[in-house]
Amino acid sequence: MELQGNGFTLRGWKLSDAASLQRNADNINISRFLLDRFPSPYTMEAAEGWVQLWQGQDPMINFAITIDDEVVGGVGLELRADVYRKTPLIGYWLAESHWGKGIMPEAVKLVCDYAFAQLDAICILAYVLSQNTSSMRVLEKAGFSKIGVIPRSVIKGGVVMDEHVYCLNAVSVNNKPISVR
Repeated sequence: MELQGNGFTLRGWKLSDAASLQRNADNINISRFLLDRFPSPYTMEAAEGWVQLWQGQDPMINFAITIDDEVVGGVGLELRADVYRKTPLIGYWLAESHWGKGIMPEAVKLVCDYAFAQLDAICILAYVLSQNTSSMRVLEKAGFSKIGVIPRSVIKGGVVMDEHVYCLNAVSVNNKPISVR
């Protein structure tokens, strides 16, 4: 499955993606605002493990962002259980050389549209570290609204920060009531 953006493609991960993934993800400016599970430095071993993990996804929830078949980023949904089963979390990253080109807001929109249409999501949430104002702008450009701030709730690199909570509801996208299965 592929989702086509303006000058980029969202697609599943291929084993041959490891080299471009490692090259583009190994940047402290990317990892400094992501969860600690995003390795830094980003080794070839980590890249190979990542692409192996996402082989044969069903449903597709984690996408490589590619330009000319080179991985320049990633965007994915974290499906949850129980009362959150229709409210995935979204996360993303993009190679620094592609920042400011409008790729990430469009990629987020494409994945959210897909989640509402194909995964029966009713709401998509994103949590952003307080110092990551660029990510906040991405979400706002993609139609998300800030719904709150959880003060002093996360620690990254030894610094305690607030976490900003963003939300996009299915009703926000198509202005129609949603039915839940």
